[in-house]
Amino acid sequence: MQDNLPIFYISILLVILVVAGVFVLLQVIKTRKLEKALSRLQSKLAQGKGTAQEHYELGSIYLDKRLFAQAVTQLQKAIKANQLEGQDLAAVCNALGYAYFAQEQYDLSIRTYKDALKAYEEYPTAWNNLGHAYERKNLDNKALEAYEQALTYEPKNETAQRRLTSLKKRMVPSA
Repeated sequence: MQDNLPIFYISILLVILVVAGVFVLLQVIKTRKLEKALSRLQSKLAQGKGTAQEHYELGSIYLDKRLFAQAVTQLQKAIKANQLEGQDLAAVCNALGYAYFAQEQYDLSIRTYKDALKAYEEYPTAWNNLGHAYERKNLDNKALEAYEQALTYEPKNETAQRRLTSLKKRMVPSA
């Protein structure tokens, strides 16, 4: 038994190293794919007018990289292209609202989330995000309404349920 103990420890160490190596490899592949898409879109859009979808893709990459000001520019270009409607327009407006929210521009994010809901009212993610923006502005009643709307369109929406419960607890007057 004593002779097998070092082999056992080395085996465990080897397994840990292999798992860590696979994780690092997957992250490198993901990053390279993202950087390749970023490079491709930047060079294509620098040459001339791109499509709304391309601006949205580039804006989404900027959001992933937490480059919010650049994301706002690209997402605004996607909207101004007037090539989107319905759910597609709502997704772009929601992403733009998120970029504003991340920069703590809550009034702009609220307006943009409302634009997303004008394009597609049954968009629970936009309702959730609108509620969150209202919370940051301390507009708890409006936040409650937004979360309730999210639940009408998606009754099992865990985010809306959790935030609604939390808000209701906060709003109960203490005796």
